[in-house]
Amino acid sequence: MVELLAPAGNFISLRSVLENGADAVYFGLDDYNMRANARNFTLDDLSEVSEIAGQYSAKTYLCTNIILNEKSALELDEKLETIASADIDGLILSDIGLIENCISHGLEAHISVQENVSNSYTLKTLKKLGAKRAILSRELSLDEITDISKKSPIETEIFIHGAICMAISGRCFLSYGLYGRSANCGDCLQPCRKNWTLTYTEGEDKVINFCDVEDESFIISKSYDDSYRTNFFSPKDMCMIEYIPELIKSGVDSFKIEGRARSPDYGAMVTGIYRQAIDNYLDDPLNYNVKKEWMDELKSVFNRGFDTNFYFNTPFETSEDNQSKYIKKDIGQVVNYYNKVNVAELRIWDSLKIGDKIIIQGQTTGSITHTIDSMQIEGENVNNALNCNVGVAIPTKVRKNDFVYKLIER
Repeated sequence: MVELLAPAGNFISLRSVLENGADAVYFGLDDYNMRANARNFTLDDLSEVSEIAGQYSAKTYLCTNIILNEKSALELDEKLETIASADIDGLILSDIGLIENCISHGLEAHISVQENVSNSYTLKTLKKLGAKRAILSRELSLDEITDISKKSPIETEIFIHGAICMAISGRCFLSYGLYGRSANCGDCLQPCRKNWTLTYTEGEDKVINFCDVEDESFIISKSYDDSYRTNFFSPKDMCMIEYIPELIKSGVDSFKIEGRARSPDYGAMVTGIYRQAIDNYLDDPLNYNVKKEWMDELKSVFNRGFDTNFYFNTPFETSEDNQSKYIKKDIGQVVNYYNKVNVAELRIWDSLKIGDKIIIQGQTTGSITHTIDSMQIEGENVNNALNCNVGVAIPTKVRKNDFVYKLIER
């Protein structure tokens, strides 16, 4: 059965994706992974990560996928014994030089997408080196992936949802060139996501677009100050929820959700939706249908609009800012949870009313979304609350000091 692999940027995200059906989780170690700006985990955290994942019978994969110089390679090699002793299942490596050292400590070696694995010959070589799995290049079509997976002597993995980098397999120098912050070492400041202004040499009076697409408005737009602006460096997010049967039939072993730098509610929502889709198809392939609400739910959390990346064609549409239908506002904390009556006492510093949708997040709770249908203040039923302690009926247990957010429609 195909593995659903979900991201964890911190302990709250870890619990959130596991509660929503992840078969495995991947996460970063400080200084060695491609999300230096996420909270990440320390060496001392790894045993707790393994213990939590074990409660869900989930596998754990540690990202060590930056470009390693001599110093960082030596330091990582010295940490392998500690990583293995924490019962981590495997490492995601961008450097094949550490495969042998990795497996000598009993760790699975998974080859990162940064290696740009794009043919079966590379996979056969990786097998000889001892690798157990390779994440295939994001630039491959679904037909190419299917062909490669059938020939592969090791497990294959692909991304199915999340942000797409403009550079080939994420190898980019734009952030370093502008800010001295290297994307290849996990410290990308994402200048590609900004809105750029186009300028022209004297004498030019129009923008030339060499794209075959008739509607060129996705590339350039005229601004209020008569300049031309564009987001052509910023691709839309990948979303493959409508193509689960095709992906499963490709023979790939693991479906990966991108998003270690995104919020716990994002991880919970996306993991839960893909869990439903995969399970529904495997339970009854002949009567499988894509549910409209799946796409609606995916659009409710952070996204830059959706595309299918290179799976069926060359993507051309560019993204703008967050396209989510909601803004998440910090409004309070959990004071207590009364198990006998399934009521949470919340301390709120904003307004709350019947019908509002809230998110409650905590390290043990994970991320829970709930629509308010009953509230009380000092034992009296109320429809509205403001800057006070309020009791809220909620069937799922939450915990003291969990964070409370309100979803506000844009």
